[in-house]
Amino acid sequence: MTSEILLPPHSVPGAGAVLNPFVIVDDAAGLITFVSEVFDVPETAEARTPMPDGKLIHAELRLGNADLMLGDRLDGWPARPGLLQVWVRDVATVLERANARGATTITEPAPFYGGTTIARMLDRWQNLWWLYAPAPGQPDPAPDWDGGSDAVFRTLDDALRSSSSPA
Repeated sequence: MTSEILLPPHSVPGAGAVLNPFVIVDDAAGLITFVSEVFDVPETAEARTPMPDGKLIHAELRLGNADLMLGDRLDGWPARPGLLQVWVRDVATVLERANARGATTITEPAPFYGGTTIARMLDRWQNLWWLYAPAPGQPDPAPDWDGGSDAVFRTLDDALRSSSSPA
């Protein structure tokens, strides 16, 4: 599918993605460490842009072909955490690594549609991560209205309803 508006993926500088998330949080350096350790990816060192007071106005980590860009919240700015989807090899391993670094499991690993497994976690910066892993041959779950579990929706609904709006 082509778009007359979007740049073709092969034309994006640095072999990046057409769409890249940017989050504004308190303690961006801590979030960089968390993402780097949980997903086993390095920070893009040349992108780090500290201000004279040490706060980061810009930093990046490359996850696959997308850049997670982030910066510190400045006085008067609201925090803008993200809702982020990441494909991983094993959602349980990622949850274990994240929980050891202060994240909270929102959705335990569960069969999902299209031969995938889903899990969700909330990091201490209030980013909500959707973790997906391929699960070839795994049957799709029955929807709750057909007698299946509502855990995948319910856990997300509970997490979002219990969170406060970003400051």
